[in-house]
Amino acid sequence: MIIKIIIAIAALVLAPIAGALITGVDRRVTAWLQSRYGPPILQPLYDVFKLLGKEPMLTNTWQAICAYVYVTGAALSVMLLFMGSDLLLIFFVLTVGAVFLVMGALASPSPYSQVGGQRELLQMLAYEPLLILVFAAIAMVTGSFKVSAVFGLERPLLYDIPLMFIVLGYALTIKLRKSPFDISASQHAHQELVRGVYTEYSGPYLAMVEIAHWYEVILILGLCALFWSTSVVGMIVLVVLTYLAEIIVDNVTARLTWRFMLKSAVGMGVVLTVINMLWLYAQ
Repeated sequence: MIIKIIIAIAALVLAPIAGALITGVDRRVTAWLQSRYGPPILQPLYDVFKLLGKEPMLTNTWQAICAYVYVTGAALSVMLLFMGSDLLLIFFVLTVGAVFLVMGALASPSPYSQVGGQRELLQMLAYEPLLILVFAAIAMVTGSFKVSAVFGLERPLLYDIPLMFIVLGYALTIKLRKSPFDISASQHAHQELVRGVYTEYSGPYLAMVEIAHWYEVILILGLCALFWSTSVVGMIVLVVLTYLAEIIVDNVTARLTWRFMLKSAVGMGVVLTVINMLWLYAQ
């Protein structure tokens, strides 16, 4: 138990730092793909420190509560993952935080914030069923929803449920707000001032939202790493390749509509899940 507590504290402290560095590398690689020099890798940290030093400004006091709950939910979900907790518990904690982010956006009368909040709800409607399907498939293989049960397998999950990794990658694209599904918020140059669900968050509250996003990056990449739990090197290689694929997809696709996102997410997720489940039963 003491070891789990130490791991949880380490995850709480190191996860946002790792998430910030990954975000910095993401921006740098994206700039290279677009023939630009790009910002320093530490730029996300510089931005957050600058935001923390600004005077708090709110259009609605509810936004402050929502920002605190959002970052708390993201941090707790990462701690639970590294403690080997229940996947469903992680899912529910993550969802509560995401819902409060939307509530904070909808608390403002700004039309940009209202539209962004509504689109964020649509994104949640698209990726959350995919995560549930992935967790159900993991439970079928391991016999438990516990993260720790995955590390007891003799061979990687990727061998048994490869199609579910594709489903998880689809959810990863939506959750990280990468093209073609960055419909609720974006960090591209033409949306630096108006960022949908983030529009009315500013100063230290926007900093908390950014930190929460870093936690979510680590959480989702941690879920990807579970698919090669038999080797640390294999986990690192799988995570790196997956994130590089996300960056490439983000740069070679255009933003699509929420209708296409919902149809493709549900349709693709169900079809791939059924095929993979039938394959498991046939083994």
